[in-house]
Amino acid sequence: MRATAHLPLALLDFEREIRLEPGGVARIRETVTNLTAMDRPIAWTQHVTLGPPFIEPGISRLDFPAQRSMVFPINLSEHQRYQPGAVFGWPVVPNKDGSVSDLRIFSASRNSAGVTGHAVDEDRVNGFFIAWHPGLEVLCGYVWRRADFPWISLWEENRSRAFPPWNGVTVAHGLEFGASPFAEGRRKTVERGSLFGLPTYRWLAAKGSLTAEYLAFARRSTVMPAEQPAEIRL
Repeated sequence: MRATAHLPLALLDFEREIRLEPGGVARIRETVTNLTAMDRPIAWTQHVTLGPPFIEPGISRLDFPAQRSMVFPINLSEHQRYQPGAVFGWPVVPNKDGSVSDLRIFSASRNSAGVTGHAVDEDRVNGFFIAWHPGLEVLCGYVWRRADFPWISLWEENRSRAFPPWNGVTVAHGLEFGASPFAEGRRKTVERGSLFGLPTYRWLAAKGSLTAEYLAFARRSTVMPAEQPAEIRL
């Protein structure tokens, strides 16, 4: 399947092609083209979001290769557990009350929220994440080139926001991989410049294009693997 879009306000053209492959794998190829005559910074990000029944508080699990992590510096909710601005090593994040949480397991709290940014390990050519529900015995994930998307932004909405469209009932887990650790707007992204020595945006050249390819997969599994399935390779 191939789809294109012209974005007249952003002055971008975008193309996405999806091909199904054996083994429950989808190969996605995207190209973004700058229609302006000047270089521009972009925070190109894939906004993968998982929800019920796959996401179940205290049950669903995930993992990815990251050692350097940071909590979003602004407190997003009274239900946020994590200490804003805390720097930590995946997966153990400091909480406001001095305790810690394991980000590999979706919060078992009645209400919770939070955003954390993670640098994909530099010794890897590819980044990935895997997510698993032990009761459903379903495993899913994505694989991408670290050079394209060096960051993972992990966010959770667990019945925290009372206003629409959340209405105090939404349970969602975002695993966004991209060129920026946080969704904070272009100005703040450029002002931040870097985190852990890595750029927090990419340059799209004047009248230029960038192309990225990545894989999505889903399958039955009775166990949570330590790595992406070996046969799933870019």
